[in-house]
Amino acid sequence: MGFKCGIVGLPNVGKSTLFNALTQTAAAEAANYPFCTIEPNVGEVPVPDARLQKIAEITKPQAIVPTRLTFVDIAGLVKGASKGEGLGNQFLAYIREVDAIAYTLRCFDDPNVTHVEGRIDPLADAETVETELMLADMESLEKRIEPLEKKIRGADKEARKKLELVHTALEMLGDGKPARLAWVAEEDRRAFQALNLLTSKRVLYVCNVDEDSAATGNAYSASVEEQLAQTARNAGAADPKPAGTIVISAKIEAELAQLPADERTEYLSALGLAEPGLDRLIRAGYALLDLITFFTTGEKEARAWTVRENTRAPRAAGVIHTDFEKGFIRAETITYDDFIACNGEAGARDAGKMRLEGKDYRVRDGDLLHFRFAT
Repeated sequence: MGFKCGIVGLPNVGKSTLFNALTQTAAAEAANYPFCTIEPNVGEVPVPDARLQKIAEITKPQAIVPTRLTFVDIAGLVKGASKGEGLGNQFLAYIREVDAIAYTLRCFDDPNVTHVEGRIDPLADAETVETELMLADMESLEKRIEPLEKKIRGADKEARKKLELVHTALEMLGDGKPARLAWVAEEDRRAFQALNLLTSKRVLYVCNVDEDSAATGNAYSASVEEQLAQTARNAGAADPKPAGTIVISAKIEAELAQLPADERTEYLSALGLAEPGLDRLIRAGYALLDLITFFTTGEKEARAWTVRENTRAPRAAGVIHTDFEKGFIRAETITYDDFIACNGEAGARDAGKMRLEGKDYRVRDGDLLHFRFAT
């Protein structure tokens, strides 16, 4: 089950620096965690989760395998991308393939790093990116109207509902707002998302600040957070959780990625930071996509797995192997807290903390699961 978060932004905002730090950090940990660079601009990184290590301390497996999130470094966007400027169509094609978008915004002053627009204004940068995506969406939607109208004349009821949603999106975009803020009835939200609009994807605003502002943020990042507070909680929107924000210093993360593991804690402490910003970025992307983690553990490995919230047990089993879903019988389930408190599976079973869950069970974050299935 692949989940992708695309990193976008104008040129010279720190986008690629962040991506390179992500992949360098992951590569440096390859002895303990699996990491792969699928293409020059795509990297899979482990999702930090202290629970997995605690589970492994109890079960002492041969290997520890964290769950992963894919980050895609998408080429710097320029005005006119929706009309083919810069990498244009290639840029937009990459965006369509991701599940969420991280807008990297320049929130630092540095006369040695030029800004493509000749000014430092993260809100304007975000607007430039969003405008290009909105223009592309409007063009895409307008092309769908005539074919849908033809289907409606043929008494296609599904086409009528789809056309209504197209007009809903066009009205929102015409007002200069992204599609994810459109009001859509709950029963129509799945169909609205199926339009696969660029601006219906969830957004994480990544405020790239200077080193001195890494712990507290600055006036630039504060302006982004204030703007998000005004718009991201729009009641009744097509997506109830359309956006989030995070403060990070790409320069610090790049330097941190070059340090030996035993020196990183001291370096972070000197800067007033409790953990790497990249850890927070990865978790923020994970949360933005409504992902949760369940665990399996045994003699060979302790492993974290990714599923979306409200995933039923058979579907979760299928993430491990399709045969598990097809032949699903039940899931032996222990909460993480009970597993730790009872010092493992045997103690949890003896304490009556192991439950047998059926096909309708919705997996919860932190569950330790053992699937029973028929072959």
